[in-house]
Amino acid sequence: MGGTEEKQTTGSGRPTSRDVARLAGVSHTAVSFVFNGRAEGNLSPATQERIRRAATELGYRPDPVARGLRRRRTAVIGLVTDEIASSPFAGRLLRGAMETAWDSEHLVLTIDSGGDPAKEDAAVAELLDRRVDGIIYAAMSLRRVRVPEGLHRTHSVLANCLPEDDSLPAVIPAERAGGRTAARLLLDAGHRRVAMVGGQDDIASVDRLRGFRDALRAGGISVPKEWVVRTGGEISGGYEGAMRVLDGVPADRRPTGLFCYNDRVAAGVLHAAARLGITVPGELSVVGYDDQEHMAAFLTPPLTSVALPHRAMGDAAARLLLDAIDTGRTPPATVRRLACPVISRASVGPAPSP
Repeated sequence: MGGTEEKQTTGSGRPTSRDVARLAGVSHTAVSFVFNGRAEGNLSPATQERIRRAATELGYRPDPVARGLRRRRTAVIGLVTDEIASSPFAGRLLRGAMETAWDSEHLVLTIDSGGDPAKEDAAVAELLDRRVDGIIYAAMSLRRVRVPEGLHRTHSVLANCLPEDDSLPAVIPAERAGGRTAARLLLDAGHRRVAMVGGQDDIASVDRLRGFRDALRAGGISVPKEWVVRTGGEISGGYEGAMRVLDGVPADRRPTGLFCYNDRVAAGVLHAAARLGITVPGELSVVGYDDQEHMAAFLTPPLTSVALPHRAMGDAAARLLLDAIDTGRTPPATVRRLACPVISRASVGPAPSP
């Protein structure tokens, strides 16, 4: 009978901290210590465990709004991005940020601006009105961005982009290192005649090509000017670029390895090779970039690719932001570059015999 009376909750039906205190036989203050992180040094381990058992039995969860008011926080961070709806990589970045935030008892409120600067400013203003603890601004392609108005009024971190004014911390892929990795894949397989297809004048293209050249230079290999073909980032560009460097060229004078700006370009290269009767990887090895979901693993042959670390970027940006929130200190406006891992499949093989 006494147990039934102790478990009685408030009229709303939701158990309160006072209900937990009654069931555990402790003061309301003791329950507050446990759920506000102040129990160590104030309560014995046995008392803490009794309080937690009582909370579990009642199904009690601390009120995040009330806790946020006490801490002057909302336990919510905002994420503003330009292309969540259309990018194949958005889900990975979002998952990385949301899981890390959740582990720190934060929710993520996401807004897609569609790349409209006015909508970005409005989105940030709305998040500030809702008193979020901080904001991640993410772009779905690596570029320099105008910092939306209002980001400097709270803790803010950029993901997969760089601020035009270098005023905020950013987490981006290590693109130049990724280009070196791609070239080394081909060099380590014995290829000495290698080319690069695709890309344009954006940051990622420039850095990937620099890294590609770094590795070849270190191996004492030069790339003929006509073997670096800038044809954009689509399948059609890959097909066009491959035809330029492969069509009509004797086997002993054409490239045996191709590094592609991204996986879509690589798909075009594979199509061109099939049309020309060039086997992959027997006569030509192909390396992609991005490890695009639902594409790279399903090409013929499955594509070896240098993966963009979207999930890791979301995780790293959220951690950087949460650290700033916890310490109350704005992180320095530095750039953190994350490694781009290799996903090995079947499109790279040994260089063909001369």
